Amino acid sequence: MKKLYFLLVICIFIACKKDTPKSIPVAKKKAPAIILTDERTVQIDTAIINAYKSETLQQFYNSSENKTVWGNLKKRTYVLSQLSKSDKLGLEPEDYKATQLKKFEHRISSLNDKDLATYDILLTYNFEKYLNHLYKGKLDPKKLYTDWDLEEKTFDVNSVLIKAFNKNKLDSIVDAVQPKSQTYKQLLKALEIIDTFPEDNIKTIEAKDKITLNDTNSALINIKKRLLYWNDMSGKDSLTKIYDKKTFESIKKFQERHGLASDGVIGQGTISALNYSKEKRKQQIIANLERWRWYTTDLAENYFIINIPNYSLNVVENQDTTLVRNVVVGTSKRKTPIITSALKTVVFNPTWTVPPTILKEDVVPAMKRNRNYLAKKNITIYDNSGNVVEPNAWNENKPNNYRYVQSPGYNNSLGLMKILFPNHHSVYLHDTNHRNYFGRSNRSLSSGCVRVENPLELAEHILNDSLRFSKEKIDTIIASKKTMSFKIVKKYALYQWYWTAWNEKNQLIFRADIYNLDSDLYAKLRN
Repeated sequence: MKKLYFLLVICIFIACKKDTPKSIPVAKKKAPAIILTDERTVQIDTAIINAYKSETLQQFYNSSENKTVWGNLKKRTYVLSQLSKSDKLGLEPEDYKATQLKKFEHRISSLNDKDLATYDILLTYNFEKYLNHLYKGKLDPKKLYTDWDLEEKTFDVNSVLIKAFNKNKLDSIVDAVQPKSQTYKQLLKALEIIDTFPEDNIKTIEAKDKITLNDTNSALINIKKRLLYWNDMSGKDSLTKIYDKKTFESIKKFQERHGLASDGVIGQGTISALNYSKEKRKQQIIANLERWRWYTTDLAENYFIINIPNYSLNVVENQDTTLVRNVVVGTSKRKTPIITSALKTVVFNPTWTVPPTILKEDVVPAMKRNRNYLAKKNITIYDNSGNVVEPNAWNENKPNNYRYVQSPGYNNSLGLMKILFPNHHSVYLHDTNHRNYFGRSNRSLSSGCVRVENPLELAEHILNDSLRFSKEKIDTIIASKKTMSFKIVKKYALYQWYWTAWNEKNQLIFRADIYNLDSDLYAKLRN
């Protein structure tokens, strides 16, 4: 009995030990020593520093032996100027106590030791916060969204700040920590451009019916005002109610800038885009700047980059765009997730297993109406033992007890090819049996995966083997209707991202916010 008791104790001990693994201490990186100037310095009470509950702040002042560091007027002036004009980068100066810091600066010569220490800490704390926000954004996307899988960006702010401080190169630090991508720079330019527009007070445009060339409609007066405001129409206009040729061409230009069908027909999509005010467009640009601070700054040598609201896929190799494809993305109810990953495998003649959401929302209701629904789509039902189940034997009350597999072929839901990459959402790039969708301007139509136009050419390009994967060889594989998988030897990163604004040649470009993320993100940024 004693032996049994002893064994039980040992088992419990081992089990507990397994559940609570020993934590590995993380070594704190020591920041370099701060070179103090000859200007006035005072000792800081560490309790004041600790009250901010910032580890980086504590490390910073450890490097100065808990003495004030911002005695140099030139250094202070630079930090203050950066914080006060942070709005030029889409940030909010009062997030960094810009007004309070200016008040301290105005009476710097009369500050007692305690106030000087407070001012010094506030300068450091808010400048570090500012640099962090520029490098990786103010908000954490993982706390905002369940379907944003981005690698967390780490930033050793003290190493960067103290190095610049000691070498008197603070004036380059803000540029150095920001993203280097072209799109981010385009967004900064877009923010600069939109600030040149005057305040707009044009009334909301109301038009229920489509307006076509030579129509007469009272809404055209405000439509023309909008076109003139955004410089899509030049010169002066009589502002009549007639849809003339000049306005028609201006509308086409406006539609093209907004990713709409540039046919000159003024429908609800065009009206909606026209009704965006300057302030709403500015907020949209600021929301997109935040997103680009979330994205990695180190783009791979070769990569696929998908802009979900632009319905586009670009293949970039050695900084050169080698292929461009239209894509179809998820609907607002079945969103395409935001992912950074790497391409792994091309699968020709894929089968398609019906996923749970589509089973519940589409297949089960259709099967209840018509038992031959799946058979017509070349989908076979299998039970848990792998046996084929005839449609009439299918138990509609227990649909999750089966697997539903569509055979390979031209009309397979995945089409003739799919490209796999690691992710937590069971999504991939693939062909489609709805090939006519690529001609539409609104292509938010899929169940979450990204459908790619002309996928076999894309496969040939990335498999990059003229002997094994020429067009003729791929056609032979497709004709076999056998499912075949091939590893992608060349390394390609995948950036499946979301942005709705940028600029091209000093023209503001916008896309519809198909997942309604912009306004909410801006509100959280300003909260």
